Amino acid sequence: MSVRKLKPVTPGQRFRVVNGFDAITTDKPEKSLLAPLKKSGGRNSQGKMTVRQKGGGHKRRYRIIDFKRDKKDVAATVVSIQYDPNRTAFIALVQYTDGEKRYIIAQNGLQVGQQVVAGSTAAPEIGNALPLSEIPLGTIISCIELRPGQGAVMARSAGTFAQLMAKDGKFVTVKMPSGETRLILSGCLATIGAVSNSDHQLLVSGKAGRSRWLGRRPRTRPVAMNPVDHPMGGGEGRASGGHPRSRNGIPAKGFRTRSKTKNTNRYIIERRKK
Repeated sequence: MSVRKLKPVTPGQRFRVVNGFDAITTDKPEKSLLAPLKKSGGRNSQGKMTVRQKGGGHKRRYRIIDFKRDKKDVAATVVSIQYDPNRTAFIALVQYTDGEKRYIIAQNGLQVGQQVVAGSTAAPEIGNALPLSEIPLGTIISCIELRPGQGAVMARSAGTFAQLMAKDGKFVTVKMPSGETRLILSGCLATIGAVSNSDHQLLVSGKAGRSRWLGRRPRTRPVAMNPVDHPMGGGEGRASGGHPRSRNGIPAKGFRTRSKTKNTNRYIIERRKK
């Protein structure tokens, strides 16, 4: 994987850094695995705006991803590695021996023609999904379940990975991408390897218009608002705005918002780094 810096032929391209798409093998998605994706523009069922700075953007179709990997002990061959407009990671189209096709999150190093298997009997190789109890200690993993059969919910975005640290009874200890160390049930599935497209963090948009293509609308700085609109607004001249906080007054930048009475706190061994 690589990135490309464009020639500065226009002001928008002067600082633009784009993905090299070296790992992508086709630009034609599998039609049977596409679904329509309706835009909300940040509005709820009453038509009221509940999320700001959303709207517009290029039309997309959703790729149906197999996060559960519930086709156990059946080998699948990687047909192609594809771009997905709905996520930062690349996706892999796999075809099982019975002819069924599915999309999975592509791991770093996954190659076309490679065989991937899900199940407790699978080898701990890149792209294979195994219960955490069957994965060797120290292995780099991604696409992790929190409850058995739920489907992958953690470490799914580009370049992320977790590490299996220890096993103790029905729980295993996993170090998460955030730096948090927590207990997870050993029956939960995880995929071997880090998520693909690790160069995603190096990309530079180059112009405001590209944010609009992605469906992001302009954001007004809180210090530029009036006191009636935001706690950081107001003041004579260019006032700094006081302590950083959200629109409803919750402090930001270091203030911990996780509930002290949350039931799952007992599974967290070490909190994420500030």
